[in-house]
Amino acid sequence: MDKVIFRGKADPNGSYGLELNKALEECAGKAVLVIEKGVYPTGPIDIPSHTRLVLEEGAELSFIPDFSIYPPVETWWEGVPCWAMHPCFNIAHVEDVVVEGKGVLRGNGEKWWKYILHWKNTGRVAGPETKEELLFASLNKGYEDQPGGGGGRPKQFLRPPLLQIFDSKSVTVRGITVTESPFWTVHPLLSENLLIEDVHVKNPYDSPNTDGIDIEMCSGVTVRNCRVDVGDDGIAVKSGSGALARERGKIARDITIEGCTVLAAHGGLVVGSETANGVENITVRDCFFDGTDRGVRIKTRRGRGGSIRGINVSDIEMQNVICPISINMYYRCGDPDPIAFSREAQPIDDLTPEIKDVTISGLKVRNARASASFIVGLPERPITNVVIKDCDIQLSDKIEEGLEIEMCRGIEMTDYRGIRTINSEVTVENTRVNVDPPVMIE
Repeated sequence: MDKVIFRGKADPNGSYGLELNKALEECAGKAVLVIEKGVYPTGPIDIPSHTRLVLEEGAELSFIPDFSIYPPVETWWEGVPCWAMHPCFNIAHVEDVVVEGKGVLRGNGEKWWKYILHWKNTGRVAGPETKEELLFASLNKGYEDQPGGGGGRPKQFLRPPLLQIFDSKSVTVRGITVTESPFWTVHPLLSENLLIEDVHVKNPYDSPNTDGIDIEMCSGVTVRNCRVDVGDDGIAVKSGSGALARERGKIARDITIEGCTVLAAHGGLVVGSETANGVENITVRDCFFDGTDRGVRIKTRRGRGGSIRGINVSDIEMQNVICPISINMYYRCGDPDPIAFSREAQPIDDLTPEIKDVTISGLKVRNARASASFIVGLPERPITNVVIKDCDIQLSDKIEEGLEIEMCRGIEMTDYRGIRTINSEVTVENTRVNVDPPVMIE
């Protein structure tokens, strides 16, 4: 296939977006489009089918942090179908796409983060205020009753992901760096047959909701040899949130994560908390987690729904994590209803989650800073068939003050540092934990 070097010119506002989108359309199915070394300020980019895009080393697509230039598109946001801001780099409703090279997608997220943190830290105005927020509120009828996480749905400031793959198939993203995302960083959504390889994801630890790689309701996905250093969950698998997601979504399944490094995130491997359509057949192996709050993290709660099953994690090295294994059905974010966190059994309905058939083997953990494991099921639907085997979990000499083992509500924290289980069927085999007793069943 021929190569075409991008030689577009910036418009009067300094953006290369119009010229780049035009070049992508012209080259689709005909030529490889190469972006040479240089910084290219731009608005949203849309990738057509049959695209081969190469970002050479030193090439940077720098997304302009002007809220008004990311118009509403139909998408999903924190697990709910809705109108939200146009993703910065958008691969939507297409097939046969390769994006590769050693270049950079830069989201220039600081302005976005400051805006949402100011709202969160100054009393939380009850609803939308700005022109953009009022527009989204008008498009998303009933948004007040939609489930959310920590991103700020009541504000309707629905920030764009940096790179989204939506309703697409046969997509490869290889080699590039994605950094400073306004919101979730790499977001495969309702897609299949994907390869994300040798990608470096980098956001500050204190940036809000800047998950690294969020694989949502996808099938046939491989994430290989990626390096993720972000301000929220590292590599996550999700399947939608609430009743509306169950109507329109699908199960997340057949996903392999291997050879990846995750630094400083809230979790290394994460499942949830958006779990409405279920998660099945997830394989994670040969990874390294350093300084993450949790290592293997499965999180859900009443109202999230879905069956999480067939999770197989093996040969993971961890150091300086707070808690290596957290399986939590009392995840607190985004639900003010105290019934969701009751220790009393509640009626089982379509949005009662389930967790079963989880195998974790070959963990090597050094300097776990709080506890070895936190595994808490619901009284009406206990966690079943969790196997922890052939693991070596070494805790720090003493627990650090101020650490949060898991973001839960309704479960009292204790000073116990071993494998703590509540409403859970857990088998522990050939596993060393340097506390006595190594396992406590409550």
